[in-house]
Amino acid sequence: MVADPPFDPRRPFTRAEALAAGVTPWQLRGAGYARVYRNVYVSRDVPRTVELRARAGLRLAPRGTVVSHYTAAALWGGALTARSEIHVSIPVDETFRVDGIRTHRDRVVRASTTRGGVRLTTPEQTFVDLAAELDLVQLVVLGDGLVHRRHTTPARLVEASWRRSGSGHCLALRAANLVRDGVDSPPESRLRLLIVLSGLPEPTVNLILRDPGTGDWLRRFELAYPLLRIAIEYEGRHHRDDAEVWAADIDRREGLDRNAWRVVQVISSGLFDHPLRTLQRVDQARVDRGAVPVGTFWDEWRRYFPGKDVR
Repeated sequence: MVADPPFDPRRPFTRAEALAAGVTPWQLRGAGYARVYRNVYVSRDVPRTVELRARAGLRLAPRGTVVSHYTAAALWGGALTARSEIHVSIPVDETFRVDGIRTHRDRVVRASTTRGGVRLTTPEQTFVDLAAELDLVQLVVLGDGLVHRRHTTPARLVEASWRRSGSGHCLALRAANLVRDGVDSPPESRLRLLIVLSGLPEPTVNLILRDPGTGDWLRRFELAYPLLRIAIEYEGRHHRDDAEVWAADIDRREGLDRNAWRVVQVISSGLFDHPLRTLQRVDQARVDRGAVPVGTFWDEWRRYFPGKDVR
């Protein structure tokens, strides 16, 4: 028989465990402890992270419960808007209601694993689960992030999406086929999708230029049309706020000028305020390098990028 672990107030514990360890009800209500959920507490000096709240929720949940959906995505490092509720999936024959915890229950047997001692859905299962709640761009951003952190691969996301049935199947499959390896940030994902959903050719992701003589690494482009020698770069605020980064960017652009690369720089407003202008700039750069203009952009991009210049 395995002995129970010693009482540790820095890990979520139940009221019964506290009383058994000699903590009085008066002490539980005092300044030393904080209630996470009904009948679950932790030492007050422990940060209330997503992982802490997930652990606390599992202390109350029925056997077989796994952390899932938005909370699993957060624990895997997915770039999604933070949710105040903890999401868990429970067996179909169980009932579980606690304020601050959202339960999901269906007949799907969810693939799960353990990360940091927390039982949660696998990256692939998390991706297909959220296909019923996210839009196309949000889901690709999530997938790109999971791949970037080496938790999964585009091929594994496609395979999991093929196996999914019911709500979200088609969206999961389409998003998985748009996930790419080598994407460093959510803005890069969104910029690529703005381009792709407009009907412009998909740029190459994470293009690395090497010295033709030595093969040494020279520079990396987030997005590029190699044959046209066009680079498309998202420039976040850190590029201007960090003097060393900004100086390196200047040196890099001078090198590009010498090698006849054209760089289309896009900042936040180019995605969220003026996406049409961004598309026009990319298309014009292609035309200037001899490509055929796209003509009329497809309409689908407007659904996900409702900027100020969208008509």
